[in-house]
Amino acid sequence: MTIKALLWDVDGTLAETERDGHRVAFNQAFEACGLPWRWSVERYGELLNVTGGRERLLHDMTTRGEAPALPAEREALARKVHQRKNAIYAEIVASGGIALRPGVGELMEDCRRRGVRMAITTTTSRSNIDALMRAHLGVEWASWFAALVCGEDVSVKKPHPEVYEKALQRLQLPPLDTLALEDTPGGVASARAADVPVVVTRSAYFATATIAGAVAIGPGLGQRQGWRPAAAPGDGAGRITLDDLAEWHQRMELVSDCG
Repeated sequence: MTIKALLWDVDGTLAETERDGHRVAFNQAFEACGLPWRWSVERYGELLNVTGGRERLLHDMTTRGEAPALPAEREALARKVHQRKNAIYAEIVASGGIALRPGVGELMEDCRRRGVRMAITTTTSRSNIDALMRAHLGVEWASWFAALVCGEDVSVKKPHPEVYEKALQRLQLPPLDTLALEDTPGGVASARAADVPVVVTRSAYFATATIAGAVAIGPGLGQRQGWRPAAAPGDGAGRITLDDLAEWHQRMELVSDCG
């Protein structure tokens, strides 16, 4: 085993949180704040090119004539809506509205059983991480992870490498001893800029996005078909295992995919 730590992105990688979680929560927050705005599935997909929920909201305001004109007023409104949205998102997750993607829980158990450390490397907020992890791993979820780096811990969000640089510092590991799991081009760029090898598990919003420079790209951890490079045949688990990740990591054969 050459992987000493597995670094998990959250939104889209651990769970399909964007379309059925954050987008829904934003729309409910708009309504609660008396705003006539609504984000369709398609519009939210476009907005995902902007990293960060509050930043996404500020970007969308530039297209709306009824948004506050002054930057300070826009910032204040964005903070208000985002705080309300995070509370609503936590309620959605706590009610069981968002499942972990297939294979995620099993791979985490692989890591715990075999002594591979794990970290969370995301630029979403700590409250959003807590809501999702608490729902699936329980109140002691943080004990599963050797490091936790979230949006509040960085000054620049992905695709900047700061989130990965801080995780490596906290783990006290060189980048090539780790492996990142991501679902977006921006996440891949963030990991690669920190020299961290990355495996891509494509998510709903990024199923056809162009990915460059990953060590493996596939449709999800819950299936062995459709991966580049191909997962070794004959594994009885029916999913991607820690051994698969270790093989791709050791080969370090960079692949690209246009979806």
